[in-house]
Amino acid sequence: MKKKYIFWDFNGTILDDRRLCFDILNEMLEENGRKKVTLKDYLMIFDFPVKNYYAKVYDLNETPFNVLSNRFIELYQPRSMNEKLHLGVIDTIFYYKSMGVKNILLSASEKDNLKEQVGHFGISHYFDDILGTQNSHGESKLEVAKKYVKSKKIKGSDAVIIGDTLHDAEVGEALGFDIILYTKGHQHKSRLKEYQTIDNFYELSDIINKK
Repeated sequence: MKKKYIFWDFNGTILDDRRLCFDILNEMLEENGRKKVTLKDYLMIFDFPVKNYYAKVYDLNETPFNVLSNRFIELYQPRSMNEKLHLGVIDTIFYYKSMGVKNILLSASEKDNLKEQVGHFGISHYFDDILGTQNSHGESKLEVAKKYVKSKKIKGSDAVIIGDTLHDAEVGEALGFDIILYTKGHQHKSRLKEYQTIDNFYELSDIINKK
C-alpha cells in the first residue's frame, strides 16, 4: 500500500444524500415560484461554489444567495440524519484504517454541522481528522485542505482524494493528490470522465493498491 493518506469527501461520497438535496432544491424552487428541475438537470448543474449552482436556477438579485443558503441548511440538516451511507464505504474506510492509512474527512460543509452528522452516524472514530469550513455557504474547501496539508507536511504523492464532484478533483489537482471520483453522488457521471471513476467502493482496493 503506497498511499499514506486518503482524503474523503462526505456529502454524496460517504453520505447518500443526492436524492435529498434534489428534493430540497425543488421544494425551494416551488417556494419561490420557479420551475422545478429533473434529477438529471440537478446532476448536470450542481457545482461549487454552491452560489454558482444556485445562479443557474435563481435570479440572485431577486432572491439573495445567503437567503437560499440558510433555507437549504434549515431544511437539509435535520432530514440528512434519516439518510443512509453509501454501500461499502465504511467497510472500505475501515480496511484502509487497519492497513495504517490515515483517513481524513474533508468537506465543504460547515464544521459543526458536519461533526453533528458524523456523530449521528457513529463514524467519527474512523477518521484521523474531520475538516469542515467556517460557514454553511458551500464554498471551496481548498483553503482548508491546503492549511491542513501544510501543517502536517503531507506530500501530494502520499495522498489520494475520493469525492463525487469536479471540486474534489480541483482540490486534488491543486495539492498534487491522486484523484478518484465516485459516480453516484451529486454530479452526472458524464461530467467526471476526465478522471478515474468508481461505481462502487469495492473497486477501490485494486485501484489504490496499484498506485
